[in-house]
Amino acid sequence: MVGAANRIEGFVERTPLIESAIGGVKVWLKCECLQTGGAFKLRGATNRLLQLSPDERGRGVVAFSSGNHARGVAIAAKRLGIHAVIVMPADAPQVKVDGTAAEGAEIIFYDRLTESREDIARRIAGQSGATVVPSFDDPAIIAGQGTVGLELVEQLERSPARIVIPCGGGGLASGIALAVPEAEIVVVEPEGWDDMARSLDAGEIVPVPSDAPSTICDAIQTLRASPLTLGILGDRGSTAVSVSDSEVESAIRFAWENHGLVVEPGGAAALAALLAGKVEPLEGTVAVVSGGNIDPALHARIVGG
Repeated sequence: MVGAANRIEGFVERTPLIESAIGGVKVWLKCECLQTGGAFKLRGATNRLLQLSPDERGRGVVAFSSGNHARGVAIAAKRLGIHAVIVMPADAPQVKVDGTAAEGAEIIFYDRLTESREDIARRIAGQSGATVVPSFDDPAIIAGQGTVGLELVEQLERSPARIVIPCGGGGLASGIALAVPEAEIVVVEPEGWDDMARSLDAGEIVPVPSDAPSTICDAIQTLRASPLTLGILGDRGSTAVSVSDSEVESAIRFAWENHGLVVEPGGAAALAALLAGKVEPLEGTVAVVSGGNIDPALHARIVGG
């Protein structure tokens, strides 16, 4: 983890850790919504791409993502002179599509309900020789995301008792769990997309059911965890809760009205869990605000009440 932090230093922002209060209790918000690219994903992507050989860099990379990992890989690839192909769902938020395209990445769309993004990425890699850069199922990605944990400990000058983290595939949560072994780890998922919670309970991967409801939390709308992330979070005794769209919208309003932060739905999940009482806001709890890439019209509607 320290190696990843040293490797990506100068490539990513040291994001603010700001004080907040919920129910009169002091908590902290780790603002990865203010990271370059609008999300923590640049950390893992940069750590992974910096470890490619010159030959691998020449053949390019391919990634699959609904947006934030896509943009993180695109930014890192552009900086390092690497061609990036990104497989994105056709229903990805336009702000994330535009942000990824602006970094010069080649985008290929797919239907998230009928097609496998992993299969598409593997096919592209097989044809071009590109390196597949997963969004969470990779030790280098997890180590890069874990630098969020190292950073917040430095900022607090101690290890927090509890860290609450939005969870899709679990790359950010598992990285932080490894980086801050003394802290209690609580992951937060959208209602109906709680595959990590179900997998932790079962001790094995349990995918999202086929009849999962719609959610505005596209950034953490992941169909299944990976053995790597589940293993780390399970070994750490992590717990999981889920939040509704309305609870997420309340968190987006809270972040804007109290701190002037623009936060996307998935990025607001941990804060939503604290505000809704799904997780008790113990003194000094840290909530990771993991992303800020939200459609401006949607943000205006939500904060307008």
